[in-house]
Amino acid sequence: MCQRASYACQPENSRGRRHAEAPSRLRSPFQRDRDRIVHSTAFRRLEYKTQVFVNHEGDHFRTRLTHTLEVAQIARTAARVLRLDEDLAEAVALAHDLGHSPFGHAGELALDAVLAEFGGFDHNAQTLRVVTHLERRYASFDGLNLTWETLEGVVKHNGPLIGDRAPPYVAAYSADHDLALESYPSAEAQIAAHADDIAYISHDLDDGLRARMFLLDDLRDLPLVGPSIRAVTGLHPDVEVPRLVHETLRRVIDAMVADLVEETERRLAELGPASVDDIRASGASVVAFSAPIADAIAQLRHFLHAHMYSHYKVRRMSLKAQRIVEELFDGLLREPDCLPPAWRARAGAPGAPRTVEAIADYIAGMTDRYALDEHDRLFNLTARY
Repeated sequence: MCQRASYACQPENSRGRRHAEAPSRLRSPFQRDRDRIVHSTAFRRLEYKTQVFVNHEGDHFRTRLTHTLEVAQIARTAARVLRLDEDLAEAVALAHDLGHSPFGHAGELALDAVLAEFGGFDHNAQTLRVVTHLERRYASFDGLNLTWETLEGVVKHNGPLIGDRAPPYVAAYSADHDLALESYPSAEAQIAAHADDIAYISHDLDDGLRARMFLLDDLRDLPLVGPSIRAVTGLHPDVEVPRLVHETLRRVIDAMVADLVEETERRLAELGPASVDDIRASGASVVAFSAPIADAIAQLRHFLHAHMYSHYKVRRMSLKAQRIVEELFDGLLREPDCLPPAWRARAGAPGAPRTVEAIADYIAGMTDRYALDEHDRLFNLTARY
């Protein structure tokens, strides 16, 4: 491994963990964070949580887990080229979706709506709850006791949280364990955020083609994709469609990653940071796409919104998912005694704040199939308990 740059997070200079632990003889603090995330219950549940398509709709569509692994791979590649700490970038990438509810964004919107009078729902804040409170594996503390740098990346990978931008749990946690919400995060965390964009845009194009929500011909005039199609067919005029799709999208990913690295190198040269604290105090994101690629990505997002996320089949799934989440919440809020014993022990009287919190945590942690089964158990008279 090449030597880390001066502006990278240096594991030996980590601000540490909330609960002090003896250092590992074999692994850096950020390696330990990565490993704890991978071994967590919340990480395993990502296999059965929706990305765009509900898990049972097909074996080859992305789930939250496969999406997360793709984000981590891209983040690690970019971090290595930029001489950042690869383990920290990977840890933030692996953790970034741990707080997502079942049924993807439809489930998140439904939870946010039913929790509106209680502060709403934010999946980044829920991720922080997962890694600081809800995971209960260790004898000495709740949560995973991750390093300060990983927690910073989890809550701030999309930028500073100033004023009311910080969700209530994030603000409350930071008041006790200061995550410097007003500053920019490390370059490693910024890399994870952009890797998320690269991964979901490319794999949603792939999944949309697989689901026949649009055809390859519909993509020929789009930036990044169209030139990649022409490059592949120029080299392989008779290539079959599945190979053409793969060859096209890997070129799209490569173009986005290469541009991200090039633009970030330009900004780093301009800023001249001597430490990670210079990155945090820069007043702007150091990791970024160039203007032309950022515009191209915006056009791809617009296409996906118009042809995939707004597709009637996706909207029907979203409608059903929102109804399931709403009915689970309303039913359990009225009758918290219907909660499983371990969750009932965390709740109080119907409508009490701790009851609302317990129900929100319970539902947010569900996989798609568990939510479907639990809804059936609660509302189908013929279902078994």
